[in-house]
Amino acid sequence: MEFVHLHVHSEYSLLDAMCRIGELVEEAKKHGMRALALTDHGVLSGAVKFYQACQEAGIKPILGAEIYLAQGSRFSHDPVFDRSPYHLVVLAQNEEGWRNLLLLVNRGHTEGFYYKPRVDLELLSEHSKGLIALSSCESGEIQRLLLAGEHHKAKEAAGRLSEIFPGRFYIELQDHGLPKNRELIRRQLELARELNLPVVATADVHYIRPEDAEAHQVLINIQAGKKLTDPDARSFEGQDYHFLSPEEMREKFGEIPEAIKNTLEIAEACELRLSFEQKLLPRFPVEGRTPQEELERLAWQGAKSRYGEEIPEEVRARLSYELSVIGKMDLAPYFLIVADLVNYARKNGIPVGPGRGSSAGSLVAYCLGITQVDPLKFGLLFERFLNPERVSLPDIDIDFCMRRRD
Repeated sequence: MEFVHLHVHSEYSLLDAMCRIGELVEEAKKHGMRALALTDHGVLSGAVKFYQACQEAGIKPILGAEIYLAQGSRFSHDPVFDRSPYHLVVLAQNEEGWRNLLLLVNRGHTEGFYYKPRVDLELLSEHSKGLIALSSCESGEIQRLLLAGEHHKAKEAAGRLSEIFPGRFYIELQDHGLPKNRELIRRQLELARELNLPVVATADVHYIRPEDAEAHQVLINIQAGKKLTDPDARSFEGQDYHFLSPEEMREKFGEIPEAIKNTLEIAEACELRLSFEQKLLPRFPVEGRTPQEELERLAWQGAKSRYGEEIPEEVRARLSYELSVIGKMDLAPYFLIVADLVNYARKNGIPVGPGRGSSAGSLVAYCLGITQVDPLKFGLLFERFLNPERVSLPDIDIDFCMRRRD
C-alpha cells in the first residue's frame, strides 16, 4: 500500500525540527513515495527550495504549513489565554490556495504575532479557498478538547472548521506508541463518524532516522534554554517522529485503511505549479492613466522643478531616452513605488539618504526625487544602472532612518 507524508517539518521549523530538505526528498524517493508535503511551523521559508528539490527528484511537492490558530482574536495579547494557540495543518491545492497560504502566514506575522505568528477563524474564513486542512497534532483544537473529555466542544470545533473548509477538512490521526494516542484515535474516529468527516494518518515528522531522536531532544532544549539534566527538560511524548516508511505507517494504521488511502487522495488533489521563469513585478494602479504615462508625467514635472520651465535640450534628450528604456522593460510601476516611498518619508520627516550606487546615474530617479545627485552634472551613466541588454532587475539602494523605517 502506498502512503504520502502530509505533516512534515524541516530545519526551517527553527529549533524544533532537524530534517534538511535534501534529506527529506531523498528519503521520500527511497521509499517510492510519489508526493511529499512540507508543513513547517508558521513559515514558508523552505517552500521554494523544497519545491525545486522535489521536482528534480520526480516527486510531487505539496506546499503547506502548520499554522497557529488563536483561541480568540489574532489581535488579542492576553498573557495566559493567548500564549497557547491551536495548531492546524493547511496544504495548498492550487495557485489560489498558495496565494491564500502566503497571505495567512504573512498576516500571522504582521498582525497576529504574540509569541507565535497567529491567525484566527475570521482570517481563515476569508482565505480558505484552495486549501486543504488537517486537524493537526495533539495541539490542535479538536485533539485538545477530546483529550480533556470535552466531546461536545470538540464536535463544535470540528463543525466550524468543516464549514470553513467544505469537503476539504480531515481529522488527523497520529500514533506515537502511547496508550493515550490510541484512546485519542478512538475518540477521533467516533467524532469523524458523527460528522461524516474523513480521517488521515500522519507521522508529524521532525527528524529523518529513529536514532536522531536524541539529537532532536538536544535541539528542542536549546530552544527552551534547558539542560538535558534539568528536571523540566523538554522531550516529545512517545516515539516515531522520524520519517516512517509506508510499511511502518501501514503497521500503525492497518485497522484504519482509509486513513492511509486518504493521504493519496489529498496528494492527488494538490496540483500547485509554481513558475520561476517569469518576472513578477509589483503593480502601481493609477486612475485614468497607465503606469508609464504617470511616470512620464511625474518625470517631466520633476525636470521642470529641477531645471526650470525651459528644460535644457541635453536634459530633454536624456530623459526621453531613459523613459523609453524603462517603458520597454515595463519598469514604470517599480519607479513609481520607490518614488512613493521616498516622497512619503520626506513629507513625514523621516530622514532618507540622497541615493547611492548605480541608481544615481538615472535622470528619471533624480527628477522623481528618488535621488538627489544630478547625473548630468557629474557625468554618471544611466546604462550602468539600466539598459535593454540587462537580464536582472535594477536595484535602487535607499537608506531610511532606522528609527522610523518600519
